Amino acid sequence: MRRIVLALAVVLLGWPIGAGRGEDWPQFRGLNGCARSTSSAPLPDEVGPEKNVAWKIELPPGISSPIVSGQQIFLTTERDERLFTVALDRATGRMLWEAEAPHQGLEKVHTIGSHAQSTPTADGDVVASFFGSCGLFVYDLGGKLLWKLPMGPFKNDFGAGSSPLLVGERLILCQDHDTDSFLMALDKRTGQMLWRVGRDEFPRGYATPVLWNNDGHTQIVVPGTLRIVAYDLETGAEAWTITGVARIVNMSPSVGPDGTLFIPTWSPGADQEDRIHVEPFEATIADADRNGNQALELDEVPDGPLKQRFDQIDRDKSGQITQVEYESMRRVFDEAKNVMVAVRPGGHGDITDTHVTWRYDRMLPYVPSPVLVDGYLFMVKNGGIVSCLDAATGKPAKQGRVSGTANYYASPVSGDGKVYLFSERGEATVLAAVPKWRELSTAQLGESIMATPAIADGRLYVRTAGHLYCFARPE
Repeated sequence: MRRIVLALAVVLLGWPIGAGRGEDWPQFRGLNGCARSTSSAPLPDEVGPEKNVAWKIELPPGISSPIVSGQQIFLTTERDERLFTVALDRATGRMLWEAEAPHQGLEKVHTIGSHAQSTPTADGDVVASFFGSCGLFVYDLGGKLLWKLPMGPFKNDFGAGSSPLLVGERLILCQDHDTDSFLMALDKRTGQMLWRVGRDEFPRGYATPVLWNNDGHTQIVVPGTLRIVAYDLETGAEAWTITGVARIVNMSPSVGPDGTLFIPTWSPGADQEDRIHVEPFEATIADADRNGNQALELDEVPDGPLKQRFDQIDRDKSGQITQVEYESMRRVFDEAKNVMVAVRPGGHGDITDTHVTWRYDRMLPYVPSPVLVDGYLFMVKNGGIVSCLDAATGKPAKQGRVSGTANYYASPVSGDGKVYLFSERGEATVLAAVPKWRELSTAQLGESIMATPAIADGRLYVRTAGHLYCFARPE
């Protein structure tokens, strides 16, 4: 493990450990996942390989998003099948330290995924990284390991994607996998378990939770398969639920300045005009069960949605789909609804029919979460289709296609009246963040982009497949 002692940075760079310098971007999608800079510092209208580049450094592979805390940038990387948390100097991109997370074996991940895909979190006191292959690792700001909690690999051939959160003295982690899903709160300094609640009804999901103040109570909002659940921060007790949402949830919620909660959910096969439907188990097995064991092996499953999702339906990874597993997924297919909901505060129990102020079910993204700017929600769908919705009503203000027409995994981020979009193919698009949005610029960075950028004090940090860029207006 290569490591530059942080004490040396104190001398060379002239700043103390833990010193703050303006705005932070402390977790996935920034402060409480809002994906929006709170600084008034100007940001560039145009970004590109040679446009407004303050600095650029090479990085090992990984698709975790950069975060900014105090004088440091944190992210995770994978190098030669080894996993690392990395700290960089915010001003220059210079590496300060890296700390290895030992593992016994790497988990399976999606073909476009990474073993370094969950985003770390920091609060000016500690930094926490999560790797599905080996668990949680918490460090001080100099890279000293404070504690670790071994976990994983999980039963999920797409890998672990949801990111941890720091809330006061608590570290929150939600992990939804094909079995043994959970939400837990730990003491950030010691790793002591404060509470853990099972989420066994929820198969794989990737949304990072959001904190919500509901009538003076801080709650952890977690969207999952078929329903959204809020848990009490102090105890983990379920506070409310909303039913009738998507099959798999990748997007993360956002909270508006008036306390309205916006929760987007979408997965293939649950749009009104394009739904997955499968026959009951008895009808399928009558023709397919060639060995007569009352279960379905991969070579027995007919071509179609069941075969495409065999590993998801086989939740215990036994190599066969049982009647219970089959009927559970058939119910999910039947009940799933692709929808974004707006939720007003004040609800308890089942609030599906009482506190959802609007629903929207068209042109929803699969992975990138919307960003709320000045009362309007901006979202980008694969193909570069951008929608802007009035956050008060859910009604579209403008929909159209931008120059970057590839798939999108990085979430939009906003600052200084702009929305920044980055496609999987490295297409960068800058929009004016107005209801009738317009394209200010477009460029090609030449490398794949999967990570959501960070913004802090007029600087935009963008991770590509092999580099980290810092974009800023010339001083």
